[in-house]
Amino acid sequence: MSPTPGTAPLALEDASIGYERSVISRALSLEIPDGSFTAIIGPNGCGKSTLLRALARVLAPSRGRVLLDGREISSYPSKEVARRLGLLPQTSLAPDGIRVADLVGRGRAPHQGLFQQWRTSDEAAVAAALEATHLTDLSERLVDELSGGQRQRVWVAMLLAQETPIILLDEPTTFLDIAHQYELMEMFRSFHEDGKTIIAVLHDLNQAARYADHLIVLRDGAVVTTGTPGEVITAELIQNVFGLAALVLPDPVTSTPAVVPLDPRHPTTPPTQKDPR
Repeated sequence: MSPTPGTAPLALEDASIGYERSVISRALSLEIPDGSFTAIIGPNGCGKSTLLRALARVLAPSRGRVLLDGREISSYPSKEVARRLGLLPQTSLAPDGIRVADLVGRGRAPHQGLFQQWRTSDEAAVAAALEATHLTDLSERLVDELSGGQRQRVWVAMLLAQETPIILLDEPTTFLDIAHQYELMEMFRSFHEDGKTIIAVLHDLNQAARYADHLIVLRDGAVVTTGTPGEVITAELIQNVFGLAALVLPDPVTSTPAVVPLDPRHPTTPPTQKDPR
């Protein structure tokens, strides 16, 4: 079934989501703009990952609806959902002794039937995913021999091999050093520029402002505001949502908003530059 024209690819309508008897968000309604790079931000425990899991159909709302291309997501067969959206969770464990290419190849499962043979199109999708994540030269290596940054790229490659128009990422740069964080974020930006809708839970506000074009700010399970980084990232919002006194300045590289925490010993005095002489 094709998407309904004019509809958001993913949306929540009056949805209450949580775990067993603990409701994290009540009556939550929002839309993910088609073709956007959406970052979900907010303090720890505010419901960011819970929201992402609901959008991915990992977690069913206790009331309300999650819509995929204008249709209730629960009405789709599982393989159809997996052909439309892919999820990279916070933590992933690879089977022992599996090669990079074989793990990436598992991303083709939604496109294969029970008795279907491996096809040329599957081989091409895996090769393209390995190339996009700079893993072609490592395709025969065992996953458990790789560094943390390389392993994360393998999971991203598996996601790309699914060939879904929507990609959901739950804290994708956690536990990576700063160089690998930005390497991954640049990859996600390139996937977005190729036409994919990206939805990512991010902790780093400066990364969210630099790479996303649409932000959703959560606090206590509710949406505080949505909009572009320029509209959303303000000193007032940082104080109200995160309890942090900060300056918001133009990033010297991208001109996107950059959050600079104030010195708690002098919270009202902006830092001054030392004379370099």
